[in-house]
Amino acid sequence: MGRGRAKAKQTKVARQLKYTNHHIDYDRLRQELGADERHEEATPSEQESERGR
Repeated sequence: MGRGRAKAKQTKVARQLKYTNHHIDYDRLRQELGADERHEEATPSEQESERGR
């Protein structure tokens, strides 16, 4: 016994995570992860040269 308070806390946190509107700044996330911007904006000629490899 004694699990009621812990379970209520877990339920509260789970509901907050499920229903809270998460504002994600994808540009900032991309910078933090070090994503290569050049790869996303490849020109058609660059894409063809990559396929040939």
